[in-house]
Amino acid sequence: MPDPKQAARPALTAMLPWLALAMLIAVLDQVTKQIVLSLMEYGARIPVTGFFDLVLVFNRGAAFSFLAEHSGWQRWFFTGLAVVICGWLTVLLHQHRNERLLPTAFALIIGGAIGNVVDRLMHGAVVDFLYFHAGRFGWPAFNLADSAIFVGVALMLWAQFRSSKQHTHSKPERSS
Repeated sequence: MPDPKQAARPALTAMLPWLALAMLIAVLDQVTKQIVLSLMEYGARIPVTGFFDLVLVFNRGAAFSFLAEHSGWQRWFFTGLAVVICGWLTVLLHQHRNERLLPTAFALIIGGAIGNVVDRLMHGAVVDFLYFHAGRFGWPAFNLADSAIFVGVALMLWAQFRSSKQHTHSKPERSS
């Protein structure tokens, strides 16, 4: 009978690069946020270009400040949701560990989620500092974690599109 520890090692070994990518994203996210927190006051704005500013804001909600105005329960809700999603994506990462596109997507999302969970636990809100705008119209401020999550979701959608396109082209023709 095979040793279960030896059977698990190849799977873990195959997952290590993806888990390392997730941790790299989380660490880079936290490093950039700590730099901004050490250099800027809350609400400060530093123009960088005509369409991009560095700002320091705290988002107590989710994307686009969804639920930010509530009393604080959302901090724990979004923290728990992120932990559950990271667990689910880790299972998917294990299932697709020998591929490239989907594990990259999963790792980016996991790393970004971890970065934002750390903020919620440390600051009670997510630290956002990248602000793009055109005149008086602007995109809500975001951070490196949010960017990684966005790119990860885009890669997941691309993988799904590629997969469904391949299945459409590979269906055998029916003969009548």
